[in-house]
Amino acid sequence: MISSLHGVVLHATSDQVIIDVGGVGFSVAVPSDVAHTATVGERLLLHTSLIVREDALSLYGFADRGELEIFGLLISVTGVGPKSALGVLSHLTVDQIAEAVTGEDDGPFRRVSGIGPKTAKLIVLQLAGKVHPVSAVAKSAAGSGNDVVSQVAAALVGLGWSEKVATEAATQTAADATDAEKGSVASLLRRTLAMLGPAQGSQTRV
Repeated sequence: MISSLHGVVLHATSDQVIIDVGGVGFSVAVPSDVAHTATVGERLLLHTSLIVREDALSLYGFADRGELEIFGLLISVTGVGPKSALGVLSHLTVDQIAEAVTGEDDGPFRRVSGIGPKTAKLIVLQLAGKVHPVSAVAKSAAGSGNDVVSQVAAALVGLGWSEKVATEAATQTAADATDAEKGSVASLLRRTLAMLGPAQGSQTRV
């Protein structure tokens, strides 16, 4: 079992990276946020799941073990294959998945390409009790800037980024921003766009 890879990025597209580990190039399917941040020539650590099929061995990689665990839970749901599970993790964070399941809301899953209404309901039903969102107390401790971050994330989604990438990028930018920028949607959006660069998926990085 290949449980992790740590090596130099040789190539990256919108949903895949090739990592050189000891002279061997491993092709790994990854969520969009991982693909977006992968930089050719730099080192990357991925937590991986090896999916064995009769006609193929496929590696799926994630930035942290939380995503890897959610991936394992998703593919245990009837009708959800590795590619569909990867699609969910490209659009939703681990906490957004947990919140949807806890709130019995299949809407976020139905918005993922390849996930139909029936499968979305099954995800909510079969993951119930297995995932838990961040507590409201922990969220409130993050500060009043959450409203601005949420608005920036919504704007990014409107510009073509996935909900997951948008949320994580806006949160990261807010962490480095000045107090004045944290209080301004326009200022924080400009900073976030500068960090993200061209819209994800608009070009392949080589």
